[in-house]
Amino acid sequence: MRQDLPLPSRRRFLQTAGFTAMAAALGRRPAAAAGAQPPALRIRAVDAYPIYINQRSDGLLDAPTFSSDDDPRRWRWGGPFEQLPSAIIAIIKTDQGVTGFGMGAGGSAAVEIIDGHLKHLLMDANPLNVEQLWDQMYQSAIFYGRRGLFAMALSAVDNALWDIAGKHAGQPVHALLGGAPRDRIALYQTGGDVAAGAAAGVRNFKRSLPVNPATPPAALDRAVASVLEARDVLGPDGNLMTDCVSRNGTVDWAVDLAERLRPAGLYFMEELLSPDDVFGYAELVRRIGGGGPGWTRVACGEHEYTEHGFEVLVRIGSAEILQPDITWCGGTTAGRRIARLVEAAGLEIIPHRGGSSWGLPIALISPSCTMAESFPAGSAILDAMSPPVENGDVVAPTAPGFGTTLTEEMVLDHRLAGRTVV
Repeated sequence: MRQDLPLPSRRRFLQTAGFTAMAAALGRRPAAAAGAQPPALRIRAVDAYPIYINQRSDGLLDAPTFSSDDDPRRWRWGGPFEQLPSAIIAIIKTDQGVTGFGMGAGGSAAVEIIDGHLKHLLMDANPLNVEQLWDQMYQSAIFYGRRGLFAMALSAVDNALWDIAGKHAGQPVHALLGGAPRDRIALYQTGGDVAAGAAAGVRNFKRSLPVNPATPPAALDRAVASVLEARDVLGPDGNLMTDCVSRNGTVDWAVDLAERLRPAGLYFMEELLSPDDVFGYAELVRRIGGGGPGWTRVACGEHEYTEHGFEVLVRIGSAEILQPDITWCGGTTAGRRIARLVEAAGLEIIPHRGGSSWGLPIALISPSCTMAESFPAGSAILDAMSPPVENGDVVAPTAPGFGTTLTEEMVLDHRLAGRTVV
């Protein structure tokens, strides 16, 4: 059951050419004498580090062992550069003492891209020219890095630039992006205990459903039963979703699974197919989603990149809910462009991990966004990137930038130890 929230303003924050333009767009005057131009910020240092986020980082750099050529783990082992376990933090310093922090992914390979490529486009540049710098970085890598690893590296530095912009303007990032009349958004909890979450005020839950066409029937039955049981515990009023994180799902298999789960009244089913199967997703919208019987909404996009990738999904009707991850898709600049694209198409955007400091600004400013996904806990550095939660809502930060409590010392203390992967 959809729970609508007050919609934020659609006012767009214009591309900034410096602090004067940014301050004018925010209705603020620069802290300088009348008629005088404040000195432009300049970037003086760009660094990035792989970080240990929680137990998912354990053994990330270790070589795997497989029992045979047919070992099922061969199809799911993500290596040392796979998204969340391979999180990185970029630290960008300016000549005026403003430091920005930005989360990305891709581990040591993404750090190499930042050190060997992106840093040279950032040094001595004005960090307030955020969108111009994004375009320069993206276009400079277009023949080798339109998606995947490069976009994850780009996300880290772009988020750090927005952090600088917010801190320099004395505003949270969501205000720079256009502001919003709402200062909170409903949380949806991924995993965990439904009863305990509901007791804490959480109204929306997503259940992991790690099944695929090769799942034995008994295991599939147990997975389906777990979702139906979650609905019984939650009751009829909250939103319930599932996520298969599929690499090899097929349309017919997904339709059968959706039919078995119809009694759960799912708000959406996420990642039923490979991210590359965009035409299969379009067929799912027609066969289980709003383009057909409307059993559920079809969601994808967690593993898609930049507005160019999302434009394909929108144009061919591959999803009803788009889920960019702001630390993977190209950062906040890409996230805002994706959000505009999704809103213009009359679809929904619910950022992956929208309850993190990085995803929350896009969630807050997007009129169609009804929920923000919970951010994993389990370490001091994750806690530093998590906005407060009150009565089942994620609360918007009031501190400038992304409102994190990250420090350079904390990042270095959480630097992923171990051998270098080459």
